[in-house]
Amino acid sequence: MRDATAWDGDGVEKPLAELRSVLIPGETLEAWAIQRRIFALSHRRVLIAATSGRLVVLVRRLIAGFDVSTIRWQDLEEVTLRVGVIGADLTLRAGKATDLASLGAQGSQRVEFQGLRKEQAQAVYRICQAQDQAWREKRRVRELEELRARSGGIQVMSGAAAAGAAGESDAVRRLQEARRLLDAKLITDAEYEAIKAKIVSS
Repeated sequence: MRDATAWDGDGVEKPLAELRSVLIPGETLEAWAIQRRIFALSHRRVLIAATSGRLVVLVRRLIAGFDVSTIRWQDLEEVTLRVGVIGADLTLRAGKATDLASLGAQGSQRVEFQGLRKEQAQAVYRICQAQDQAWREKRRVRELEELRARSGGIQVMSGAAAAGAAGESDAVRRLQEARRLLDAKLITDAEYEAIKAKIVSS
């Protein structure tokens, strides 16, 4: 008779129940991937899950219970997927704010999950990529809004000469900052031209 708690293709009811028990209200499970048994000969098998708010890593303990660690989507810096003949490897790099105490030292770190079931790993990878792109866009929009706020700011100076010199240096600084954002692909050419025109005309 099969063990109902075995982490096989047919026996994932228990780990999935454990995973759902740590979801917060309103959080939805988008995709999950489990490690193939042949890749977990020297450690406990791993289940990773992409939810609406984070990536959850669940590791069963030897006797009973499980350990959970998470990566917030906003802390995800890079994700790569390698698909082989019998399994797939998912590699993540996450920023300092992540909760990965059980997976390595504190700070920006790289974590690799080897031997995941291919179709499941691809589904998790797609969610990771979508979240990474969404957060990159949010950061780009925020930086653009901050630049626009700075470029439209009004400065009160004493003395006409001092005001003219300060205004010129401030305009140069703002143009250089806009150019830096353009070079970093945080704003489009059209947005750069609009910001430049506003700075020059002010």
